[in-house]
Amino acid sequence: MSSETGHKLKISVFGQSHGRAIGVVIDGLPAGVRIDGEELYAFMSRRKPGTSRLSTQRHEEDRPVFLSGLVDGVTAGSPLCAIIENTDQRSGDYAALADLPRPSHADFTARMRYGESVDMRGSGHFSGRLTAPLCIAGGIAKQLLSKSGIYVGAHLASVAGIADEAFPLWPGRELFENIAAKSLPVIDDTAGEKMAKAIEDARAELDSVGGVIECAAVGLPAGLGSPMFDGIENRLAAALFGVPAVKGVEFGAGFGAAKMRGSRHNDPYIIENGQVRTEKNDAGGIVGGITTGMPIVLRCAMKPTPSISKPQRTVSLSKMEEATLEIKGRHDPCVAVRAVPVIEAVTAFTILDILMEEKENGSY
Repeated sequence: MSSETGHKLKISVFGQSHGRAIGVVIDGLPAGVRIDGEELYAFMSRRKPGTSRLSTQRHEEDRPVFLSGLVDGVTAGSPLCAIIENTDQRSGDYAALADLPRPSHADFTARMRYGESVDMRGSGHFSGRLTAPLCIAGGIAKQLLSKSGIYVGAHLASVAGIADEAFPLWPGRELFENIAAKSLPVIDDTAGEKMAKAIEDARAELDSVGGVIECAAVGLPAGLGSPMFDGIENRLAAALFGVPAVKGVEFGAGFGAAKMRGSRHNDPYIIENGQVRTEKNDAGGIVGGITTGMPIVLRCAMKPTPSISKPQRTVSLSKMEEATLEIKGRHDPCVAVRAVPVIEAVTAFTILDILMEEKENGSY
C-alpha cells in the first residue's frame, strides 16, 4: 500500500483512522531550520474535526507529537517523524460496512485489493483523517517557503454550485491570512453564508454536497520545472490526487479554456517594474510545464461525502445479494470545507520538493 510522494523531499503517510495513531515521515528537510510549533498547530487546527456544525462531530486534538528529526524546535537533518494519536473512535458505527460497502467509497475496492484483513474501521487508511499528517508536512513546508518569500493560500471557490469570488491576479500573504482566519474560508462572506446554508440543508436532509477549492502560490520565479512528464502541473496533480475526495484538478482557466478562442485564452506579455509579466493569467502561472513567474493558480474538485445517512442501494458481500445500507457514524456534510488547508499543504510541500531539486541541480 504505497502512500509516499516526493523526490528530494519525501513524504510518507502511515496509520488508520481508528488505529492507535496516524503519522508522517518527512525525509530530506535541511538541518538547522527552526519550526514554529504554535504556527504549525494553528495551521493544522483549520482542518481539525469537531470545530463547527459544518464538519464531522468527531473530536480530536490533532496536536502532533514529534518522535525524531526535531530537537528543541529545530530540524536535525535526520528523517522527521510525527504522530497524531486517535482518541475519539467509534468503530462499532462501521461494523456493518465490512459486508455492506458504501457506494462511491473505497470499502469495496479496498476489499478487492487487500482482502478481508484490510482495516476499514472509520475508512482505515483511505480516510480523510489521513489528511492530518499531510498538514504536518505542509505546515512545515509553508514555513520554509515563507523564508524565501513564497506563500501558498486557498479558499472555497464554490460549494453546491454557489461561487465565491475568484482570487485576484496577484493574491498575497495578507489575503491568504485573512481567509485562513475565517470559520468558512471564503473571500466573499455573503457567498460563504449561502454556502453554509447549503451545507446545513444537506445535513438536515441526511445528504452531502461537493465543492471546488482554489489554491494559489505566489513568489515563485520564472523558469522552474520541466516539459512533458515532469512538469509543474504533473508533479502537483499527482500529489493532489492523493487527497481523499479529489476528483479533478485544473490549472488557470482549466477546462474553461476549451470553450475559448486562442485570442481570448492567450496571456499577453507585458513589462511591469522591469519584469516580464502577463496581463492576465489563464495559464495559471505555468506554460510548457515551467513556471512563468505569475502566481500558480489551481483548482481541485471535491466530491460529495459518500458516507450519508440516506438509505442507499448496495450489496451484501457475504450473501452476494442486493441490500439497503443506512450509514451510522459522524461524517462531514461537505469535505471541501476542511480540505482547504489540506490542498494548501500538498501544494506547499510539492513546491518545496521541486525547489529543493532545482537548487541541487543548480537551476535555482
